[in-house]
Amino acid sequence: MSTIADFTVESSNGAALDLSDKLGKVLLVVNTASNCGFTPQYKGLEAVFQQYKDRGFEVLAFPCNQFGGQEPGNQDEIEQFCEVNFGLTFPLMKKIDVNGDDASPLFDWMKGEAPGLMGSKAIKWNFTKFLIDREGNVVKRYAPQDTPERIAKDIEKLL
Repeated sequence: MSTIADFTVESSNGAALDLSDKLGKVLLVVNTASNCGFTPQYKGLEAVFQQYKDRGFEVLAFPCNQFGGQEPGNQDEIEQFCEVNFGLTFPLMKKIDVNGDDASPLFDWMKGEAPGLMGSKAIKWNFTKFLIDREGNVVKRYAPQDTPERIAKDIEKLL
């Protein structure tokens, strides 16, 4: 059985980030986009990050352009947009695919651990979220319309 510790991802600057370094923390992993109806959730993601970061909580955001071409920018444009419009202080990872042949192995694993409605493994849209416990296990998958504020009670239970 895998945990998040078995994966390495790329940070926004292309550096490898070994997720075993995140063991002991509660994580919310989300695929994001800058031109989506759910983009205002960045504000909520930042708010829950600020609320819980001192208790061992982190947000890992992965920009993705697979849904309606809603994340067309390059990494610098995405980061600037998030900083200017939402004042994000949590890390944005390198832009990835979450479905298909080129999907991130991390997202493939999370989708298998927490399928969506009716057992669907595919991610249906931007701002799908996965809550990871301190041991690196997927606890729950959330739909795009599940706001970070509504997820806060589940985060609180894991802290």
